[in-house]
Amino acid sequence: MKLFDLIFGRMIDRRIAAFQNDLIARHCEEVQNIYRQMRGWRHDYHNHIQAMKAHLALGNLEELDRYLSGLDADLTRVDTIVKTGNVMADAILNSKLSLAGRREIRVNAKAQVPGELSVAETDLCVLLGNLLDNAMEGCLRLENPAERFIRLYIRPMKGQLYISVTNSAGRGIKKRDGKYFSTKESPTHGFGLARIDRIAARYGGYVNRQDEPGVFATEVMLPL
Repeated sequence: MKLFDLIFGRMIDRRIAAFQNDLIARHCEEVQNIYRQMRGWRHDYHNHIQAMKAHLALGNLEELDRYLSGLDADLTRVDTIVKTGNVMADAILNSKLSLAGRREIRVNAKAQVPGELSVAETDLCVLLGNLLDNAMEGCLRLENPAERFIRLYIRPMKGQLYISVTNSAGRGIKKRDGKYFSTKESPTHGFGLARIDRIAARYGGYVNRQDEPGVFATEVMLPL
């Protein structure tokens, strides 16, 4: 019995260590993506400054005014993907969805999250992060980028926070006894799905997963 406990304990330790390594790898990729964006913005900022200085040096004030108006319009369009009303939700959603865009996944997102929730912000971020990680993994099983998409919809509804994530998915969705499980060939498989379920259960929430050819959808309801 002690030998079994020892072997089982080591197996769990390895799975936890692998899961932690997966998390670190994901976070590193997200941070690198943010740094790439920042470098691009810095490069553009330098070019804009040089162009405006040139107009000013030549006394082209009308051209400078038009340039500034165009730049103002561009800055209005270059914004975060979603503004939910909740700072923590904005941080995790924009990080994940920005990464999805870089992976050539079309994103359609509409989200409204109250500033104050009965759900701990850390739990909400873990839940949203896992939902979008799973969605991206489903999309990336499709070789053709034109077929990849994620639709995110979040809003308060009848005293609940309704969360819906729909994504394109390749073949190989696995289901047993009415329950879905991960298709990843990894010692961490199933951790993301289990964490979503545990967080929803902790708050008396509800999780519903559905699939049809080429599409996978998850709905979560959390009491407000």
